Amino acid sequence: MASQTPLHPDAADSLALAIVEHSEAPLLLLDAQLNVIAASASFCRCFQIDPAKATSRPIFELGAGEWNARKLTSLLKATCAGTADIDAYEMDLKRARQDPRRLVIKARRLGFGEANPARVMVTICDVTDARIAEKLKDDLLREKAILLQEVQHRVANSLQIIASVLLQSARRVQSDETRVHLRDAHSRVLSIATVQKHLSASRLGDVELEPYFAQLCASLSASMISDPDQLSIEVHADSSAVHADVSVSLGLIVTELVINSLKHAFPGGRRGKILVGYQAHGPNWTLSVGDDGVGMPADSGSTTAGLGTSIVEALAKQLHARVKVADARPGTDVRVIHNQISAVEDGRTRAAV
Repeated sequence: MASQTPLHPDAADSLALAIVEHSEAPLLLLDAQLNVIAASASFCRCFQIDPAKATSRPIFELGAGEWNARKLTSLLKATCAGTADIDAYEMDLKRARQDPRRLVIKARRLGFGEANPARVMVTICDVTDARIAEKLKDDLLREKAILLQEVQHRVANSLQIIASVLLQSARRVQSDETRVHLRDAHSRVLSIATVQKHLSASRLGDVELEPYFAQLCASLSASMISDPDQLSIEVHADSSAVHADVSVSLGLIVTELVINSLKHAFPGGRRGKILVGYQAHGPNWTLSVGDDGVGMPADSGSTTAGLGTSIVEALAKQLHARVKVADARPGTDVRVIHNQISAVEDGRTRAAV
């Protein structure tokens, strides 16, 4: 294989000068003593350097001495010696009566053969405006996040106030049926307030389900269980985390199923326990709410679905999941099951329709 013939020094300089001359980006060509051999027109224009005074002088004498930076000079010397390259050195260019400009500097030693004199090509990029735009964007995003958290906090507080008003109204009405409906509404609003408060406290895109369910059930227990020694709610969930939108639906399902158990599973002061569980295996997951209460009524098949059941069915469908209810003997076990294969097939069926 033939060896590469080194370029003649004049030819090497001519090639480098042509690159500088035709460059639209600010470029400098330096010799071994860091004297400027050539400066692109864009460099002179961007940094207000007189083209007639830009060459045949050291880089640190350009302008009014604003390029006389010790760190930059040291890096350029190392580059010229072939011991290092400047990949992205950042510095502030400070000039009299002007705002500092943030620069990103790159430098490479040109390899035209050992017989040729050392040359260094320096590229300068002014990123001041880009950095200002990035900071403005970050500030706007931070402000948006703060405002969103404040709105969520106020919404949660407002929901708690509404829940308190509903409970007070339930205590004052004479009709037993109306009182039951108001208490149901109170429990639902309070649970939604708990969901909202938990999500507003979370700064992440995903929500960890175990503490989320625990806080939700603690709120339901405090509002609906008068004797914690008589009835209790336990949460057994794995370390799964889901997107905030999914966590809202799961939280509402848990709320409806727990409320249903508290209303129907333990009549006459019966002791018992409600278990809330969540297990995931890859994309497949199961949410369960079970109790050890009186179980399903004998004629449950002919019973018209209530509001809570309709809500659970609708939320499960939204999550591409199915609801399975079973007699646990004792008690009732309700599972919301998401299976990826079933979800895909369900989606295809709806698309075909």
